[in-house]
Amino acid sequence: MKSKHLTGEQLLAALSALSNPHRLRVVAALAAGGRNYVSQLARELNISRPLLHLHLQKLEDAGLVTSQLELSDDGKALNYFEAAPFAIDLTPATIAQAVQTLTNNPEK
Repeated sequence: MKSKHLTGEQLLAALSALSNPHRLRVVAALAAGGRNYVSQLARELNISRPLLHLHLQKLEDAGLVTSQLELSDDGKALNYFEAAPFAIDLTPATIAQAVQTLTNNPEK
């Protein structure tokens, strides 16, 4: 995700996803430790798996993390997550540019 090409909706989704301390911790853990599966990440962050799933879904919907379902050697399905490469250049100019693409834009 490159900030120069973010639409208004993409910018809002990214900022909304990052506005929660648990989700910031998830991104930080994935950035520091690399890809990880949900159960292990939940243990590391001391958060329940259902709550972690909700946070991961919000981050994935915003394009900030990616997931891949894999089978372990014993046949269990493991959903691995990793931080997606992204940079958000948050300036008045990039906000003004993103606002022009909002679908519900009263300025147009």
